[in-house]
Amino acid sequence: MLKGLPPILPRFAEGDEAVELQRQAQEGLEARLATRGLAPGFTRADYEARLSFELSVIIKMQYPGYFLIVADFIKWAKAQTIPVGPGRGSGAGSLVAYALTITDLDPMRFGLLFERFLNPDRVSMPDFDIDFCQDRRDEVITYVQGRYGADRVAQIITFGKLQARMVTRDVGRVLQMSYGHVDRLSKLIPMNPAKPLTLAQAIAAEPKLQYEAETEPQVARLFEIALKLEGLDRNASTHAAGIVIGDRPLTELVPLYRDPRSTVPATQFNMKYVEKAGLVKFDFLGLKTLTVIDRAQKLIRRRMPQFDANAIPLDDEKTYKMLAHGDTVGVFQLESAGMRDAVRAMQADRFEDLIALVALYRPGPMANIPVYCARKLGKEQTEYLHPKLEPILKETFGVITYQEQVQQVARDLAGYTLAEADLLRRAMGKKIQKEMDAQRARFMAGAAEREITEATATAIFDACSKFAEYGFNKSHSAPYAYISYQTAYLKANFPVEFLAASMSLDMGNTDKLLQFRDEAKRLGVRVAPPSINNSDVDFAVEGEVIHYALAALKNVGTGAMDQIVAERAVNGAFLSLADFAKRVDSRQLNKRAMESLVKAGAFDCFNPNRAQVHGGIETILAFANRTTEEETAGQNDLFGGSAKSEDALPLPMAEPWLASDRLSNEFEAVGFYLSGHPLDDYARALTSLRVESWSVFLVRLMAEGKAAGKLAGTVSHKQERRSKKGNKFAFIGFSDATGQFEAVCFSDLLEEARGVLEAGKQVIVMVEAEMDGDTPKLRLQRVESLDQAAKNVVQGLQIFVRDAGPIASVKKRLSENGRGPVRITLLRPATGDIDFELPGTFLVSPQIRGAIKAIPGVVDVADL
Repeated sequence: MLKGLPPILPRFAEGDEAVELQRQAQEGLEARLATRGLAPGFTRADYEARLSFELSVIIKMQYPGYFLIVADFIKWAKAQTIPVGPGRGSGAGSLVAYALTITDLDPMRFGLLFERFLNPDRVSMPDFDIDFCQDRRDEVITYVQGRYGADRVAQIITFGKLQARMVTRDVGRVLQMSYGHVDRLSKLIPMNPAKPLTLAQAIAAEPKLQYEAETEPQVARLFEIALKLEGLDRNASTHAAGIVIGDRPLTELVPLYRDPRSTVPATQFNMKYVEKAGLVKFDFLGLKTLTVIDRAQKLIRRRMPQFDANAIPLDDEKTYKMLAHGDTVGVFQLESAGMRDAVRAMQADRFEDLIALVALYRPGPMANIPVYCARKLGKEQTEYLHPKLEPILKETFGVITYQEQVQQVARDLAGYTLAEADLLRRAMGKKIQKEMDAQRARFMAGAAEREITEATATAIFDACSKFAEYGFNKSHSAPYAYISYQTAYLKANFPVEFLAASMSLDMGNTDKLLQFRDEAKRLGVRVAPPSINNSDVDFAVEGEVIHYALAALKNVGTGAMDQIVAERAVNGAFLSLADFAKRVDSRQLNKRAMESLVKAGAFDCFNPNRAQVHGGIETILAFANRTTEEETAGQNDLFGGSAKSEDALPLPMAEPWLASDRLSNEFEAVGFYLSGHPLDDYARALTSLRVESWSVFLVRLMAEGKAAGKLAGTVSHKQERRSKKGNKFAFIGFSDATGQFEAVCFSDLLEEARGVLEAGKQVIVMVEAEMDGDTPKLRLQRVESLDQAAKNVVQGLQIFVRDAGPIASVKKRLSENGRGPVRITLLRPATGDIDFELPGTFLVSPQIRGAIKAIPGVVDVADL
């Protein structure tokens, strides 16, 4: 920033900004205290004293305009019902920010420190990171442009750099080398986004790259050029969140750049140099979880109009009981296996536990989680190095958890001001020896003045110093823990609405949709298949049922589904396929979309024979095209009214799909098996064969770390690869009724089982597995066809019919090369059912069972 000058910001209002800030802060604090009350242990005078202190610092540092601008666009967003986060980062420690509704957690209530945010002893810009609903973030940016002038608002440029892989590809392209050759070279360079290798390091570590350079002059030339270009800027983009606002046209302050993909210009200076030029960065972040909360709240308000997700109690017993069981699917920040284990071990029963968990669950402090849990549950005694530490560390059972605690330790035990203690915390984190030596001497002297022994003071300083290497900011942990609690509360108390909202926000992620569907099943919530008359564009709620979203199907555009749902809302439910074809805009609907709708069962309400509807897609689309053209031309309806009869739309005759084909087509349209699973027909055989479900095996694997087991699955995909030695191996995907899993299959077994490991086949697999962090890693040991294994299990069938009509068709589908009995039950409600067993025994398999069930006139088929 320009030294000695205030930041370049527009004047917020005529007159003194300091006076305006004081007025808004004092009025805002009164409103907060009137609605939310005082924090336990504090008086109104305490609040007024802290507000006065913070205002004096903000005014002295010439930042009133910054606070007023942030408060302005946040208040506007809230007035437009745009979800805004409760805060993030150190800004949550400011009472002025709380009074202005920039943040939503009372810093007095949670022990958050202003000096962690804005330190008068360390001049730096305040920095509020603001989370908005990801769907409506752009509306806030548009408001800011209108409020302060489009020529005074810009995004911040970022530059993509030529890293090892990219520079190899780019130079190879310029040298006109073949794509395959360059692709092979670039893939030999290790990919580690967290700690990328330079090209020189990659060449030194990979003999194959060295060999290529030594034997191929063109490769040597490529590396020679690439090593010189590596690290240069390759392309321009824009910062994910950063916006600058100036007090004059930005062209007078910085050069600008126009990204063709954006309506907002960008500075040609990156974030570092924009700030040095005196401009102030505002962070407009999009957080998906806020959108989930907002959508869930809107669904809940259909039956509870006054519900407010920001006014929920923080002591809900149902919520903490759910967390203590580790039921955290969909809960913000707590979904990973490690987090699930931690919250289960902690038996979290208060909001402070969640704040601590968010702070502790990261490299370094994670080692303190077992200590925290043991002390919380009374399995280990809490000890303090000095009695004065107890008030500071009691909340976290003696475990230093937050940066703010280090500041409080320095204040209470060594006489630092909180501003000085913030400098100590920073010095400890940076580990600059000269600065650390000076701070140690200062700390020891202050401790001695308070009659703390040298040994104790040394131990306390060292403990704080060690913690500061990885310490976390409580002012960030508390607001994010609140979002975690909100999602947990919604799931515990309103699971239907919460899961529907969560699924709507992950419509493009099949894995997440399956996870949420399985969670709904576990909670007893029915997810109904898509229906052209009951489903909406997004996932919808009706009572205790979630209706699958039309737009979540494969190859189905949101625009087409918007038109269908809008038509239904205006003119009522569709009466038939003909009525649907007559009323839909054919320009919005193509053949691929219709195929997905049919395969997923969206037209079952008109005709449950999906094979027949699928065969008639061309007819349906032709009719829709004709009626659309006639409407465009202004002609009357071809049929003179609504098409209520299927006679208006003749469909070809077709046998219903077998259960296995029906599910396979459903999988293709949805991305997973929704109404059932191909293994459902093997239930009896799987029990006899002692096969574990994936969910049961996974629980065992997570508990033991390593496990071996016998699983069954439908093969969903196979991706073959070659090892560095040239051997083939493959990643094979499987699914069962409880989830999806993937295993690696090495060359010998791959060759042996190639015919069985094809998509759609049902198999039994022996696996060895271990956990790699939160990810299960499986290796196939043996594979066999489930159909072959099921033949060795004696199975019989009971077939229910209403008359003798289907008997001949049943007989055609039965083979006598088996050991299973077959019994036929003639349903006669008036006089009583008649049972008779067919002579002999038959081959009974899930395929035969499905084929018999599909015969017209067969009411049901059950296992004997």
